[in-house]
Amino acid sequence: MEFTISKNALQKELGFVQGTVEKKNTIPALSNILIESVGEGTIRLIGTDLDVTLRCEAEAEIKTPGSMCVSARKLFEIARVLPDAPVSFRREENNWVTVKCERSNFRLAGVERESFPDVPSFKSASVKLSANIFKTLIDRTIFAITLEESRYTLSGAKFVLGKHGARMVTTDGHRLAFIERKEIGTSVPEEIDILIPRKTLSELTKLMASHEGEIGLGADENHIYFEVGPRLLISRTLTGQFPNYEMVMPKGNDKSADFDSTLLGQAIRRVALMADDRSHAIRFHLTPGSLHISSQTAEEGEARETVSTEYAGEETEIGFNAAYLQDFLNVMNGGGLTFEFKDGNSQAQLRPTSDEDYDYKYVVMPMRI
Repeated sequence: MEFTISKNALQKELGFVQGTVEKKNTIPALSNILIESVGEGTIRLIGTDLDVTLRCEAEAEIKTPGSMCVSARKLFEIARVLPDAPVSFRREENNWVTVKCERSNFRLAGVERESFPDVPSFKSASVKLSANIFKTLIDRTIFAITLEESRYTLSGAKFVLGKHGARMVTTDGHRLAFIERKEIGTSVPEEIDILIPRKTLSELTKLMASHEGEIGLGADENHIYFEVGPRLLISRTLTGQFPNYEMVMPKGNDKSADFDSTLLGQAIRRVALMADDRSHAIRFHLTPGSLHISSQTAEEGEARETVSTEYAGEETEIGFNAAYLQDFLNVMNGGGLTFEFKDGNSQAQLRPTSDEDYDYKYVVMPMRI
C-alpha cells in the first residue's frame, strides 16, 4: 500500500482514533490502528479495544491500494511533530511502514492485517438526533457514573429514546443525575433502551465537539452505532439491570431554597479547601434567608462562608460531599438553582430553577458529620 495525505488531516483523525485504542496491551494487535484504502481517494483509519471501535475517513492520494497496521501511539506522536506538508506512507516487506514528510523519514514496525480484529458490521442509523441535544445529555450526567469497575451496571448511562423524547440517567450509588428532553425534533420508529459505557460517552463528546447538525444512531442486541459526520463509533452495550432510579427520586422533599448557582459554587469551592481530603465533607446550615457553609479538619483548620438564599423554613443542618455538589454546579453554567430537601438525613435534590428545554435533576445522599 502507498498513499499521501495532508499532515493536518492525518493528525486530526489520529487524534480521534487514539481514544479508542487499547492502552493495556493485553492483546498486542489492539495497540495498532488499521489503515486501508477505500475507493480511489479515501483512506479509512480504524482503532478498537474490542468494546469501542472508531472508524474515521480522510482524503488521500492513493498510489497503491491496500492496508497496513501500525502503532497508534507512535504514529500519533510522529504526526504531531511533522512539518505542515504532505505525508507519504508506504508498506514495505514484512509489514514495515515508511513515513516521509519533507526531510523527515521514519520506519515503523507493523503487524499482519489478519491479526487486527474484525470490526462489527454497521447497522443503518435508524434515528437522527441533534448533536447539541445529545451532547447536553452526556455533559450533564457523565460525572455521576461510577469509576469502580466492579459495579458493572453502574459504569455507564441508561439511555432511553422513544416517543416521549430522550432521557439519560447515571448513578454511582451516592448520587444520581437525571435529564430528559421531550421535544427532540425527530420521530423514533422503535424505542431504544440501553446502557452506554462511560468510555463511549467520553469519545462521543470529543467527536461532537466540532460537529454541528445531527448525528445518526442505531442499535442491535449488543451494539449501539453513532454516525458523527464521516466518522462511525461502534460500542458494545452494557448488560445487566440498571437500578430502579425512580425509587431513588425523592417524593417528600417539602422544603426548598433558591440560590444563584455561580455564587453558591464559588462559596463551596472556597470552603472545600479546608475539608478532609478523603471525605470532602462540608456542612450546610440553613436558616431563614441564609445558608452557612463550613468545613474543618483537626490538623489544618476550618472555613466558613455565608450565602444569601430565598428560604423561609426551619433551621436545618445537612452534610455533603463537596465534590459531588461541585460536579453538578460546574455544568449548570450559571442561573438560578433550587435546592429541595426533607431533613438532614434524607436525599436532597438540586435542579435549575427554570429550564424550559430540559427536565434536569440531581439527587445527592447526605453525609453524617
